[in-house]
Amino acid sequence: MDVIGVIPARYQSTRLSHKLLRPLCGKPLIQWTWESASKANSLDDILIACDDIKIKEVAEGFGAKCILTSTSHTSGTDRIAEAINSIDAKVIINIQADEPMVHPSIVNELVATMLKNPTLVMATVKKEITDTNEIDDPNVVKVVCSKDGFALYFSRFAVPYIREAPSKYKYHKHLGIYAYNKDFLFAFKNLPESGLEKAEKLEQLRVLEAGYKIRVIETQFDSIGVDVERDLYQIESILKERDAKL
Repeated sequence: MDVIGVIPARYQSTRLSHKLLRPLCGKPLIQWTWESASKANSLDDILIACDDIKIKEVAEGFGAKCILTSTSHTSGTDRIAEAINSIDAKVIINIQADEPMVHPSIVNELVATMLKNPTLVMATVKKEITDTNEIDDPNVVKVVCSKDGFALYFSRFAVPYIREAPSKYKYHKHLGIYAYNKDFLFAFKNLPESGLEKAEKLEQLRVLEAGYKIRVIETQFDSIGVDVERDLYQIESILKERDAKL
């Protein structure tokens, strides 16, 4: 197969206990993510790579393919590498398990970017920030890019710093979805944890600090990650409003 989507799913969560199994409008959060990603017609297959039998049983209950991986992995990248090690695929899409509103078009755009440019090793997505509250929110990762569309830096802080206001600079948030070619995924996995990565707690900085390039495409579709309790309430409100319009 050419493209496989993988949802790395960790049972424990520091900021929100067992969040992937938390109910959201009658379904566990992980099911919403899987259903959204499954609508992307660019994926040849999709699976959930988890570290706990509780997630595996729930996932298989709603029809997902699931692989039980080691509990010792410190990152989603390591978990994905174990899950797809024996699978023949060109491109791997890392879909964050706690992003239940990931739009299938985002997945399709990433896949198209990787397949059209075989020299790319990794790609991800950004969206212009329209809610100014997100600029200073450390849970919303910001990305700065070069003119040719490659990441210069990712940060939890508002980068760049606006020295003289007002400014017409447009901030962009980084959406938590990645594409890798399979060979690079294993190279990435074997890179040592970097200083920038440790400082910001952002795994993608390991790639930049090692000298690799990350292609960043822009999308009009937003996605909300679940980090804390209020995120669940926000997403539940959006889903109920959306259903009411159907």
